[in-house]
Amino acid sequence: MAVEVRKAEAIDDYVLDTEILERPPYSMWRDMFQRLRRNRLSFISMIAIVTMVLMAIFAKFVTPYGRDQTDFEHTRDGPSATHWFGTDKLGRDVYTRIVYGGQVSLGVAFVGSITALVIGVVYGSVSGYTGGRVDDLMMRFVDLMFGFPQLLFIILLMLVIPPNSSEALSLVGLFIGLGAISWLNVSRLVRGQFLSLREKEFVEAAVALGASPMRIIFRHILPNSLGPIVVWLMLTIPSLIMTEATLSFIGLGVRPPTPSWGGMLSEGWRAMRTSPWLAIFPAVAISFTMLVFNFFGDGLRDALDPTMRGRD
Repeated sequence: MAVEVRKAEAIDDYVLDTEILERPPYSMWRDMFQRLRRNRLSFISMIAIVTMVLMAIFAKFVTPYGRDQTDFEHTRDGPSATHWFGTDKLGRDVYTRIVYGGQVSLGVAFVGSITALVIGVVYGSVSGYTGGRVDDLMMRFVDLMFGFPQLLFIILLMLVIPPNSSEALSLVGLFIGLGAISWLNVSRLVRGQFLSLREKEFVEAAVALGASPMRIIFRHILPNSLGPIVVWLMLTIPSLIMTEATLSFIGLGVRPPTPSWGGMLSEGWRAMRTSPWLAIFPAVAISFTMLVFNFFGDGLRDALDPTMRGRD
């Protein structure tokens, strides 16, 4: 009887091992998505981000009016079935301008963060992989840049652009300004990852096999650093949205009549007593966007953290 029991247990162990071997392997990104989906708040935030991006891209099809369409017979009307978020002093639909303003705010944030990502990853990877005196000199330059007021740099850059410049030129100025100040943090992050990973066994094996430094950086070390970099990207976008809104609020952002959330808030706060919806809805758009990006970034950080896997 004992022999039969041991045989049955051995068969069960063999079947279990076979099922484990036949199970398709999970990639890091698929495992991340599965764990992110269990975090309801982060998953809902991801859906909200995708929805906002799609609305901004297809703004022409989800808005009932044109971006600058005026109706002087219905100026500063409150929210109604015709104008969901009311109208401004020129009779323009506030909901339509908020959707189009998302093109500017989200576009500037995404392009600025990607620009900073490219600069910071290249700079930090070269500094961290090279090490020594080169690393010291490159990091001292980063420390010097941190000492310069970042918002002041963007303001000075936007003041250089002529007041009667085109919309494209003002957007390019914002892209350059936001990208020029945002790469410092990611360069330090990437440098720290490279200093840690370059001592690992797989890097030493690649060096022993004669791999070039560029191949080691972009084929071996950088892919293993993508987790913290992606999290940094998601958590940087809301700060860039706030920076763009601040610049537009003080009149140094995108030139009118191009709508942006900060510019709409700047126009609306002066009429808070008579037309509060002109300031409330742009402020809600800014706050909601920053919240969902922060919630999604927090969930993404937990999903990519290997130390959190045992807590699911």
